[in-house]
Amino acid sequence: MTADNSADVRAHEADRTPTAIDAIAEEWVTTLADLEPDIAIWIGIPGRYEEYGDQSPAGHQRLVDERKKVLDRLSRVEPADDVDWVTKTDMSNELQLDLEAHEAGLWKRDLNVIASPAQRFRDVLDLMAHDTVDDWTTIAGKLSNLPGAMDGYIETLRQGIADGTVPARRQVMEVLEQAKKHGSKSGFFFAFTDGATLGDGTQLPDSLKADLRKGAEASAAAYGKLADFFANELGPAASESDAIGRELYALQSRRFLGAKIDLDETYEWGIEELARMVEEQTRIAGEIKPGASVEEAIAVLDADASRKLHGTDALQKWMQNLSDTAIAELSKSHFDIPDPVKKLECMIAPTQEGGIYYTSPSDDFSRAGRMWWSVPEGVTEFDTWRETTTVYHEGVPGHHLQLGQAVYNRATLNTWRRQLAGTSGHAEGWALYAERLMEDLGYLDDPGDRLGMLDGQRMRAARVVLDLGVHLGKKRLDGNGVWDYDYAFTFMKSNVNMNEPFVRFEVNRYFGWPGQAPAYKVGQRIWEQLRDEVKAREGASFNIKEFHRTALDMGGVGLDTLKAAFRK
Repeated sequence: MTADNSADVRAHEADRTPTAIDAIAEEWVTTLADLEPDIAIWIGIPGRYEEYGDQSPAGHQRLVDERKKVLDRLSRVEPADDVDWVTKTDMSNELQLDLEAHEAGLWKRDLNVIASPAQRFRDVLDLMAHDTVDDWTTIAGKLSNLPGAMDGYIETLRQGIADGTVPARRQVMEVLEQAKKHGSKSGFFFAFTDGATLGDGTQLPDSLKADLRKGAEASAAAYGKLADFFANELGPAASESDAIGRELYALQSRRFLGAKIDLDETYEWGIEELARMVEEQTRIAGEIKPGASVEEAIAVLDADASRKLHGTDALQKWMQNLSDTAIAELSKSHFDIPDPVKKLECMIAPTQEGGIYYTSPSDDFSRAGRMWWSVPEGVTEFDTWRETTTVYHEGVPGHHLQLGQAVYNRATLNTWRRQLAGTSGHAEGWALYAERLMEDLGYLDDPGDRLGMLDGQRMRAARVVLDLGVHLGKKRLDGNGVWDYDYAFTFMKSNVNMNEPFVRFEVNRYFGWPGQAPAYKVGQRIWEQLRDEVKAREGASFNIKEFHRTALDMGGVGLDTLKAAFRK
């Protein structure tokens, strides 16, 4: 962060006097960072970066005990202002939902292909600084502590086996393959440490190289141990059913949205929304080639050499340029973007899992917000028409504007509100809302780019139907039985323009992370409903820029809290 930006951030801190509720929130962040050191890395505050949190049943119980203490403290304090009201309301809701999830035993079956401890142990290394001897020394310590964290995680999953609270076998088998890769001599840990250099490109001291090698060996062995545990214990005990069931699904939906919805009405809406996306795509296809089907229009776009990128270097440069242009232009007219938020780093992730994701800036902006692309092995060609809207979704006006603005808003928001509050429905719903906003602003006037946006919107609508269909045991759309994996895969493949490995990863994700995928499109629906409600109430005085500023200045919140705040 530049000196100018540091002064800018400090100047922005001076307005609001912290309250008793702010103090509770700040202490909760400190407690979380102590119990889960990776949180300190994520948000960029001092902490025991070389350690992992206790993933054992005892560690989970300590989190439960601390959540109960915070809830009790919040119940005894009245809000001093509207900011406090949002903090108390949202923190209380989140803590209560976390306690319900613990009581339901979800922690004992915490395993899926994208967002469980099996991935997080490795993923956090991407966020750690890699520039100095001290940075790499901390990483060496982190690697040496990974086996202990893995042992605690295995202990928790064993508790689930004993209690009959186990994940689906499909998830176990998929993550088993991930663990094998990380445990191999050609896996991530050895490539990561063998290629380690200082920020200026110079070599590390030999003693530090040796420590990193030991850490890599220990971490790889820990993943090998996890793979053996999956193969020999958890796999045989795992559930044959992929569906989580209505009761647990309703809980997960509330956690991902921060809102309670009618699941059956949402399923029917998802079917209607998918049909609307198909109709809109078909209309745009005719603009690309008169009379063309969606598939024929895609073929035209895929054959257009001007829309091709070759290699990840070209992909990274294209993302960065498109992002920089959007930030520069939107900051002049449609959004008040603070200087620290104008920096977004577009990165190729060190993994090859197939995901695209965003990580928010550290609390002092010393680590910028980052857009990551985990490119699957063997994929070397990219189509800009498919991905233009992805840059807007992950960057500006999507996640980076939303989350970066919250981090910047130190004058009003405590650390919990800036860095840890919020839900998938709020964040991902805003990002999809932002995609449509960019269409309204003329950034997707090119029919190919617009078709790409609709391709993504169609996928998000399709997975509302798939996710709810699978986990609630709904009848298949063709009327032949209930949703199963083969039907879900065929359904998804017919509604997205992705290669088979991408589609399979996506479907596996939905099966193992119930309630998360629909939060995107359902969140967008709630954002749009709220905007239209405020517009109808304010009439001619409605100002869309002011609506966006008010919403983003609030930071991440549950969607029920967001609606209630606008209605106060």
